[in-house]
Amino acid sequence: MELRYLEGTVNELQSRISMVNSAITEMRVSKITLEGLEKEKKGSELFVPIGGGSYVKAKLDSAKTVVVGIGADVAVEKTVNETKEELESRIAEMDKTREILGQQLDQVLGRIQANREQIEEITSKARQGENASGVRQAKKGA
Repeated sequence: MELRYLEGTVNELQSRISMVNSAITEMRVSKITLEGLEKEKKGSELFVPIGGGSYVKAKLDSAKTVVVGIGADVAVEKTVNETKEELESRIAEMDKTREILGQQLDQVLGRIQANREQIEEITSKARQGENASGVRQAKKGA
């Protein structure tokens, strides 16, 4: 019973780690994009993603400020440098979260391994006990 619970926990932790990795990747891409925007001049043509692998062509008015989501469908305008610093901070937090989740995953995997070793030991002893108990197998046709 505990083994099934632990296996479910492993799946949940792996899922969380995957989500954290995706978030980190997205933030790093955002940071790289901001660095690229800083080099663009006013009026530069850009392709802006609108979702589903689709883009709209737009002209850059200014690369001095960007609109940043801060949670709960709220966004604020910040400078590019402030935004890059914010992204770095978020990435650092997510790295810590990923590390903690990885440690938890290692602990659960260790517990699973210990349980499996106990099961193998009990099974081995049970098999040895069957052979040494003197119980005879039934004759066929009797």
